[in-house]
Amino acid sequence: MADQRPDPDALLEKVQRAEAIRRRGRLKIFFGASAGVGKTFGMLLAARERRAEGLDVVAGYVETHKRAETEQLLEGLELLPLRAVNYQNTTLREFDLDAALKRRPALILVDELAHSNAPGSRHAKRWQDVEELLDAGIDVYTAVNVQHIESLNDIISQITGIPVWETVPDAVIESANEIELIDLPPDELLQRLKEGKVYLPQQAERAAKNFFRKGNLIALRELALRRTADRVDAQMRDYREDHAIQNVWQVKERLLVCIGPGGTAENLVRAAYRLAQLLKAEWIVVYVETAKLQRLSREQRDAILRTLKLAEELGAETATLSGYQLAEELIAYARTRNATRIVLGKPTRPEWKRWLFGSLVDTVIRQARDIDIHVVGKESDFLSQARENPYFSRSRLYLGLASEEQHTMFKWRAGYLWAVAATAISTGISWVIFDHFDLANLIMVYLLGVVVVAARYGRGPSVLSSFLGVVAFDFFFVPPRFSFAVSDSQYLVTFAVMLLVALVISSMTVSTRHQAKIAGHRERRIASLYALSRELAATRGEENILRIAVRHVAEVFEAQAVVLLPDATGRILYPKDEGEPQSCHGSDLSVAQWVYDHGQMAGQGTDTLPGGEMVYLPLPAPSGMIGVLALLPLNPARIALPEQQRLLDTSVSQIALALERVRLAAEAQRVQLKMETEQLRNTLLSAISHDLRTPLAAIVGASSSLLRDSDKLDAQARNELGQSIYEEAVRMAGLANNLLDMARLEAGAVVLNRQWQPLEEVVGGALAGMSSRMDNHPVSVRLPRDLPLVEIDSLMIERVFANLLENAVKYTPPGTAIEISAATDQDELVVTVSDHGPGIPAGEEERIFEKFHRVAREGSQGGAGLGLTICRAIVQAHGGRMWADSLPSGGAALHFALPLTEPPSIEHEEATHP
Repeated sequence: MADQRPDPDALLEKVQRAEAIRRRGRLKIFFGASAGVGKTFGMLLAARERRAEGLDVVAGYVETHKRAETEQLLEGLELLPLRAVNYQNTTLREFDLDAALKRRPALILVDELAHSNAPGSRHAKRWQDVEELLDAGIDVYTAVNVQHIESLNDIISQITGIPVWETVPDAVIESANEIELIDLPPDELLQRLKEGKVYLPQQAERAAKNFFRKGNLIALRELALRRTADRVDAQMRDYREDHAIQNVWQVKERLLVCIGPGGTAENLVRAAYRLAQLLKAEWIVVYVETAKLQRLSREQRDAILRTLKLAEELGAETATLSGYQLAEELIAYARTRNATRIVLGKPTRPEWKRWLFGSLVDTVIRQARDIDIHVVGKESDFLSQARENPYFSRSRLYLGLASEEQHTMFKWRAGYLWAVAATAISTGISWVIFDHFDLANLIMVYLLGVVVVAARYGRGPSVLSSFLGVVAFDFFFVPPRFSFAVSDSQYLVTFAVMLLVALVISSMTVSTRHQAKIAGHRERRIASLYALSRELAATRGEENILRIAVRHVAEVFEAQAVVLLPDATGRILYPKDEGEPQSCHGSDLSVAQWVYDHGQMAGQGTDTLPGGEMVYLPLPAPSGMIGVLALLPLNPARIALPEQQRLLDTSVSQIALALERVRLAAEAQRVQLKMETEQLRNTLLSAISHDLRTPLAAIVGASSSLLRDSDKLDAQARNELGQSIYEEAVRMAGLANNLLDMARLEAGAVVLNRQWQPLEEVVGGALAGMSSRMDNHPVSVRLPRDLPLVEIDSLMIERVFANLLENAVKYTPPGTAIEISAATDQDELVVTVSDHGPGIPAGEEERIFEKFHRVAREGSQGGAGLGLTICRAIVQAHGGRMWADSLPSGGAALHFALPLTEPPSIEHEEATHP
């Protein structure tokens, strides 16, 4: 009997999953075929029932589409205020995730699960908002239509002819604790559409001609029903697993087909396909690995792989199992998958052998009483020539490993020689201790030899060792010694028990050895996948991922490998030889292009170009085909093994997903950069248009007055108008200079003309240039007499002082004083420009240095928001730093620090400048 003890890892995973579910909120999805079936209506009805039970229910976002009956159900529920988002001069109303987390109700309603949030929101999609709510332990009711499911997107677009851009990942739907199908027949839905209960009359007329055609609605309804049925079936399987229910529940037809290396395997698969089509059932083709398929020929192993590929082409799910007893493994897997029928090939051995030794079919029929068994009896010519097949001759299927037949034959012969040698060694040891121990202890020595032979060489040599041990024990140690005669008939029982125990120990040791071998192969496969996924997850950059993928595939599958990627036009190219070169550049690009275009394997061992030396595998990803993996295997038989083929398929999937992740990250970065550029452009246009409009209006007004009324104006009036035009033109020139300076500073195109200068001269130059703007603001300059010289570009630092003084004039009322002070602090010269205005708002101390950021103040003169940004850029170009804070007594203080270095000596200056 198979070991029925629970798997500790499975139990731990079950406990961890239950704990995660306990902490996470519950998600209920109201699911429909299309808009108008009543999902929101049903969600509100369920919410009102929960509220009547005393539960804290809040409506976070509910889309009523102005339907009176839906709005009526919303009355009496607490409504969470929506968040206003300004986007392209439009105010959008979005679900307020932060307010929902702060309110933290027991249950929240969030309609339109597939909705895309406005730019600038924390999450791009509403389903991501729902995930955060669930992680916070809040239960969520939501609604979604079948056309928004990611995996059905292309199918629905093909049916309706209308692409659906807003989708929800299948994982979100599958993670729901409950899915309630809101169903409505197509005729009733069309009637609701005509009555204006789905859309407004104009929209309804347009929808009826496009999406809401009756054929579309029927197809969408079937997809919704099937998806819901699949979800219910998954919940049923989870329930059976959680409650350790072994019996099969025949609620949905599912076929399980068992194949082996025999000639009937392909016929068996085709017959099962026809049966599955007739029953409209899922079907699974399994191949069970056991210990002795090492004896199968390479042709038989290739036949197994071809049969599995045939099953996949016909639409079956395939699986490779491992175990010691074929029948028990098969039945256990059938119960795990809740299979209602098992399809087997007809036994081929004669009736007397079936009666004496049994068969797979008889064993399965006897043990699987709650599962229907179908036996397919058609034979092929191959089976007629090889009836004694190890797959059906015993209730076992022997695992074909990658070892060569000659090595297997040598090991087989060596095993029997070692069986004889082990018996001789056991006899020698027993001869030495014969005078000191009873005969029962000598038996233990022989049993130890049987264990050693069984563990090292398998069943056949261990059985031989068992018989030889009994014979040697009888001949050398049982009286009369050195003959096969037995003086006491009780020794016959001893011989029989000794032989039986030796055979049992041999069988158990071989079974343990086989299980350890299978576990070792499985562990190596899992370890290789884990290593690949871990490296890929921790790697950034497409080139690094390609190097990791090639190295992993080359090491695990003993093959040269290369990943071929397409260019922008979809043409497959060789990779660039950067860093570690990729091997296998001799791959045929035309074959790789065909694989990329058709998404199918090609090359050695496939249906396309099977005679080639290389194998080409497509790299499929959810967003489309990524590229092609080309392999040149050193040992083609190794890749042809079913378990290796599955490992290769899984590795290919991991590589494709990693490449797509990198590309999506790059695309997200490009989109983010584009959004920031767009936002910067809008801000720039807004700032420039405001700051240009005012001086342009003054210039146009003054110049038009001069042109129109010049003969009526006296000299003073004309001078005032000319002065106004001049001042506004200077203001526009200053804005243009600020923009040019900012562009030059960010591009690194500014070359500083550093000279040793006293700070007093720089401050004096700035005050002289700003004298006309400082009439209403007295300036106090406090500079110590012993300030050291600083190595600066005097014109650029003068520009810093000018911008700081202009900023103080803009944001302080007339008559308030402005102070300029400086002091040394260790190796820095710290300069402060302070005023006595309203100061800097809390939290704005750092933002005022951002481009185009302006603090809104009543009475302020405004500006483009570039002055302080330019100041900080100039100071940083000098190796300094700049910051701002508010004074305790009121007003703002802007500081910048310049590095101090030792000025050159006079002699050095004279030598440098003679």
